[in-house]
Amino acid sequence: MTRRAAITGIGVVAPGGVGREAFWDLLAEGRTATRRITLFDPAAFRSRIAAEVDFDPVAAGLSPQQIRRMDRAAQFAVVCTREAVRDSGCELAARDPGRIAVSIGSAVGCTMGLEEEYTVLSDAGRRWLVDHTYGVPHLYGYMVPSTIAVEVAHEVEAEGPAALISTGCTSGLDAIGHGVALIEEGTADVVIAGATDAPLSPITSACFDAIRATSPNNDDPAHASRPFDAGRDGFVLGEGAAVLVLEDSAAARARGARIYAEVIGFGNRSNAFHMTGLKPDGREMAEAIRVAMRQARIDPGDVDYVNAHGSGTKQNDRHETAAFKRSLGDRAYEVPVSSIKSMIGHSLGAIGSIEVAACALALERQVVPPTANLENRDPECDLDYVPRVAREHRMDVVLSVGSGFGGFQTAALLGRPR
Repeated sequence: MTRRAAITGIGVVAPGGVGREAFWDLLAEGRTATRRITLFDPAAFRSRIAAEVDFDPVAAGLSPQQIRRMDRAAQFAVVCTREAVRDSGCELAARDPGRIAVSIGSAVGCTMGLEEEYTVLSDAGRRWLVDHTYGVPHLYGYMVPSTIAVEVAHEVEAEGPAALISTGCTSGLDAIGHGVALIEEGTADVVIAGATDAPLSPITSACFDAIRATSPNNDDPAHASRPFDAGRDGFVLGEGAAVLVLEDSAAARARGARIYAEVIGFGNRSNAFHMTGLKPDGREMAEAIRVAMRQARIDPGDVDYVNAHGSGTKQNDRHETAAFKRSLGDRAYEVPVSSIKSMIGHSLGAIGSIEVAACALALERQVVPPTANLENRDPECDLDYVPRVAREHRMDVVLSVGSGFGGFQTAALLGRPR
């Protein structure tokens, strides 16, 4: 019998609220969590806004040693893991630890820890030769992103495969896809899968300022993220994490677990075109969607909702609109589409896992999150983007897509439990 991966637990740390329910409330209400940056002084930058997480590691239950040892991104991942495992009701201590795997995604790893330490070691950049004696004991861990996956594995005492997936902005989707593959091939019975990024630092802002990818709408941060709107002018940086508990669907049913959704299809492609540019025809994303549909054995007419990448850049929104038309045909004009980045910004590698969490909750609650701030639709973006207000909608199959710098294109299909 073919094994299928089921989502039985969800943990979220996101702008607007820590925890799965606070996250869903923000989406369902169409509220935005974008504001002026408070984690550092952004005055010198073109874009001075972001979607920050109001995160207190002590209140979240982390120990002083964990707080000292772990970068903010790793802290997010561990807190999400705890919530997801509790939510799943899966007694991991009773499981064979060699059958528990970890698959975590991150685009930029321990960016905040690295920048903070460089500032100290270089005396705020005044010394070309840094003095390593000023570094924290765990500085090496900041240099190696895989330590994030290690922290999660330690948290759940997993002794099965553990991996850090880094494919830019599709890292979160790809990490879940890797976890699904481990379930399907029988390598693991339980996979802790998701992604985390905490990129809100001066170096990240400087990089995106240089290519003018982020919105300069500093006077109105709450409305700066405007996917598919004619007035959109770039994405808004965010941070956060989401972690899922994946199990074999049949085994989850046998133990009486609540199943949010099954991952029924997955596909990815590369455009081999440009580091940041996208072809207008959306061909590679469309092919990733087709691969996922073939794996799920469904037709375009079976797709009931599309969670768009929807970053809010001119080229991305046009590119994926074309991809939906190319892969779904006439169904693209009928199915609701939305982008939650309008509310929680773009948390780089983490966003794919956060969006899958949103899709699983949308399936369970039969509500499509809205695209906030969509007031004047771009004529080239002519699909049903669910503007401003959430919509009750019958859904059995949900498509979530991601597009990343470097040409990564990923599509995942979630289905209601059979």
